[in-house]
Amino acid sequence: MGGTIVVVEDDIDQRTLVSRWLEQEGHDVEPVETAEQLVEILATSVPDCVCLDLELPGMTGMEALSRLRATHPQLPVIIVTAEREVDVVVDAMQSGAYDFLPKPLDKLKLLTIVNRALEKVRMSRRIQELERGSADEYAGMIGRHATMRALFREVERVAATDVTVLVHGESGTGKELVARALHSQGARATKPFVAINCAAIPESLQESELFGHERGAFTGATDRRQGRFEEADGGTLFLDEIAELSLPAQAKLLRVLQERTFRRVGGDRDLRSDFRLVAASHQNLLERVAERTFREDLFFRVAVFELDVPPLRERGKDVELLSRFFLRHHDLELQEDARSLLTAYDWPGNVRELENAIRRAVVVAREGVIAAADFPKRIRAALSGNPRPNAPVSDGDGGTMEDLERAALADALQRHGGNVAEVVRELGIGRTTVYRKLKKYGLR
Repeated sequence: MGGTIVVVEDDIDQRTLVSRWLEQEGHDVEPVETAEQLVEILATSVPDCVCLDLELPGMTGMEALSRLRATHPQLPVIIVTAEREVDVVVDAMQSGAYDFLPKPLDKLKLLTIVNRALEKVRMSRRIQELERGSADEYAGMIGRHATMRALFREVERVAATDVTVLVHGESGTGKELVARALHSQGARATKPFVAINCAAIPESLQESELFGHERGAFTGATDRRQGRFEEADGGTLFLDEIAELSLPAQAKLLRVLQERTFRRVGGDRDLRSDFRLVAASHQNLLERVAERTFREDLFFRVAVFELDVPPLRERGKDVELLSRFFLRHHDLELQEDARSLLTAYDWPGNVRELENAIRRAVVVAREGVIAAADFPKRIRAALSGNPRPNAPVSDGDGGTMEDLERAALADALQRHGGNVAEVVRELGIGRTTVYRKLKKYGLR
């Protein structure tokens, strides 16, 4: 079974010869001339092996090897060198090279070492799969369903790159957990992870929040303030609900992604920040592009790699698995009727709604067990032939789901003293949606 191999060699004849040998063996080969080109490839994909010449123009092979060991520690790198000095080879091996090949190259030796390196990669992946097969947690995410296992694998693969990622998923599915996993499993793990919910920021303050501002830039700007781009320097910037950014803020974000420079509001000099962008939205951004409320050029900038987080209703027995996870600090068991209820309910609020329901059940549970009766009536209605709780029928409390929605919004407003931004943050739905529903129910 072939692998994907990057051949880094500045001599065109040698590069062509090695590439032909490897392709004849059934491998996919990406031949490049410089180490800088290798770094560009690794920003968006991860090959199975690298054949790296030590004597290169610009960034040397040893410099590239050192960089690879920091960013891709599991990637096998085979050093190719014309040097006869033992010290050179020893230095390369101590720096993390998988093996070395002296020039002039021998075809059989090259293929033998490459195939051995690829077998090591495959074995490592098999072990990881087996370990994950008996585990239900990956980088803070919980799941046993096949869709979650597939998501874990995708996160692991893309985390090793620096590519910009767009995470799709309904509200409450755990998009920020995916973003944090991408950060914690990548080369930027020791640097800041900066998260911002775009839906919770008033449109007038979005640019200040992202880019910072200088003292006196606007009324109330009494001090200079760093923006989130500066805070994320060296790390990861997570823009949740990116569709809620205003068009002017989108235009400025596009410029930052293109040029990696920005200015604080009221500032007169360019600032730089080295960050990885992860964005998320529960909305269909292509529909927003068609509606001209989201820039098409920005969409293609943020959707370089897309990840989909499945809704809880499509994850089968993960509902019970997550319930037990939320109960891990409580000496409580789920009764059979509670397990049946959890499976029957549709969970429109996804994992966030499940967690809140479990918290409520913990408060009212008696005698060390949680029963179906310990859950809200809108959820218990799932056992009486109403599996979709967002339908406009009675949930057993004497009101429709619209009544419940109005009550939930009213309660949230009261808890947060009328602060709509906090209501948006708690409920996990878009600011525009919240305002529309507040107006609909006469709450604003």
